[in-house]
Amino acid sequence: MVALVLPRLVNPAGARRSASVAERNFTALRSAYWLVLLSGFLEPVLYLFSIGVGVGALVGDLTLTGGQVVSYAAFVAPAMLASSAMSGALSETTFNFFGKMKYMKLYDGVIATPVQPFEIALGELGWAMVRGSLYSAAFLVLMVGMDLTTAGRALAAFPAAVLVGFAFGALGMTVSTLMRSWQDFDLMGSAQFTLFLFSGTFVPAEAYPSVLRWVVELTPLYRSVHLIRGICVGGSGWSWLLDVAYLVALTVAMLALASRRMSRLLYK
Repeated sequence: MVALVLPRLVNPAGARRSASVAERNFTALRSAYWLVLLSGFLEPVLYLFSIGVGVGALVGDLTLTGGQVVSYAAFVAPAMLASSAMSGALSETTFNFFGKMKYMKLYDGVIATPVQPFEIALGELGWAMVRGSLYSAAFLVLMVGMDLTTAGRALAAFPAAVLVGFAFGALGMTVSTLMRSWQDFDLMGSAQFTLFLFSGTFVPAEAYPSVLRWVVELTPLYRSVHLIRGICVGGSGWSWLLDVAYLVALTVAMLALASRRMSRLLYK
């Protein structure tokens, strides 16, 4: 997979064509896009205040595996950041991507130009990351303002959140190429909500039974939450490297698979 993807990533002409795909999206949606961004940003903020702050007043402080004692809001906030990065990336690369590919037939016209399916996938992924990065930056400012992390840790957490968005964006595009109709997205929504609930988001993974815990720790959202929480509150040590390697591998594999699936669908 890496051998297939990396040469295309460093191709200047391909990068320009991918950028043109993202530019097209910006031009088409910029008039009302701020409303979409606002709605996507408010959801994790409401969860943070209702559960992190509200329920946190009942829960009290938590002791992490590394021995750090943190407030429940500080425990939940990094998970909301990871979930926000996931949701923003998936929104762009599932519903919007599927509609443009299957019903608008947008990409049928695009491939009549020199733009290739891989470059379409990369451009759409880049556009999705614009949305995800704005969510992440705004949420990190809120976390610093609420004293849930430090400014230095927030700066380090931002590229981690971007990586999370890339991983889920590539995963979302691959899933979209497998969808047959809008009804199939009900299954994806159920899977996404399950990840949101059972990825160490609101309780430590150690609280689950042993078998379920190992399943949870293999999921991409858990690795994302673990990475960002480790940066924001500290104490994860070298396990960050495992999280980063997992998310990079997922991004590369899903991007290659999505472009291959797109080639089959568009050139059939």
